[in-house]
Amino acid sequence: MSKIDSPHFQDVLTPELNVLSEMFNRYGFEIRIAGGAVRDLLMGKPPADVDFATTATPEQMKDMFTKENVRMINALGEKHGTITARINDAVNFEVTTLRIDKVTDGRRAEVEFTKDWQIDSNRRDLTINSMFLGLDGTLYDYFNGEEDLKNRKVKFVGDPVTRIQEDYLRILRYFRFYGRIATEPDNHCEATLEAIRNNVEGLKVISGERIWMEWKKILVGNYAAELTLKMLELGLGPYIGLPANPNLQEFERVWKASQAKNIKLNPTTLLAGLLANEEEVLDLHGRLKMSGAERDNAIFIIEHRQDQPHPDDPLRTYQYLQVDGRTKDTSTFIQEVLAYKGELDLLERFKKWDPPRFPVTGHHLTEAGV
Repeated sequence: MSKIDSPHFQDVLTPELNVLSEMFNRYGFEIRIAGGAVRDLLMGKPPADVDFATTATPEQMKDMFTKENVRMINALGEKHGTITARINDAVNFEVTTLRIDKVTDGRRAEVEFTKDWQIDSNRRDLTINSMFLGLDGTLYDYFNGEEDLKNRKVKFVGDPVTRIQEDYLRILRYFRFYGRIATEPDNHCEATLEAIRNNVEGLKVISGERIWMEWKKILVGNYAAELTLKMLELGLGPYIGLPANPNLQEFERVWKASQAKNIKLNPTTLLAGLLANEEEVLDLHGRLKMSGAERDNAIFIIEHRQDQPHPDDPLRTYQYLQVDGRTKDTSTFIQEVLAYKGELDLLERFKKWDPPRFPVTGHHLTEAGV
């Protein structure tokens, strides 16, 4: 059994965590680090969030924390088995009871609590997310997640069809983690792709907000275009708001140009390459429930990506757009158009340009009695 003793792991072992751990041990419960934090530590990264799993039920945790005068916050997680404890009035710890997903409908699950670590590990999505880490550094790996991580393989735990049908959002999560873990853009397991292809229709029951949350992360990660194109090849397009015939050539062109020039594109800036007009943006927005600024950014890019440069100075085209702009986001949208077009020199000039200010304000008009 592997053990971890890296500097990042030692950083996790704060005095507050030691208090929490000692408390669980004293009451006869096990507690371990779970999921993504274990993956990050094995990759030599400091974990962004550290979640914990335990053999204690929510009622047992509440009873223990009450006896120990530990404040509990965010009671909303309790129905999923999660209790959030605040230690030393300084640090919050989310601790979730080991559980079995008894009934699933592709979106949510009815859970039953267990004390079996492997059963809980088995219900998780990907092998690289299914590991636990004891606070002594012992790695508990029931499905070869460590080996998959070393080989940069992204695999579902057990049968991919079963895992996907438990929550169809896992299709998007697969691609997001592929972008984070894999070292090649198209080295997927054929059985995984076949499972996705045969279950894409299940995405109909997933809310647009959840889909967009995952897809946004794909679009700013490694292989954003390759993964999006693979998603479309497998049939995801109609279920994530895209038109029947998205402009794959333009999308790929924009992506390649951004990579060649090391330009970081906003997610909807890149997505605009797939879309032909405002109507297609609005259809996408209707499915994904993007923010107003994200929607308007895509519309602005489509409206202005073909604008011709001013004969006297190419920058003047965008200066006029700024002066005529009707929203506070106009400057940002113009910068995204220039990034989309790969016009780095113009982009830098535009950032440094100080727009003229109209000398008469609303206060002046009020004072003049207008």
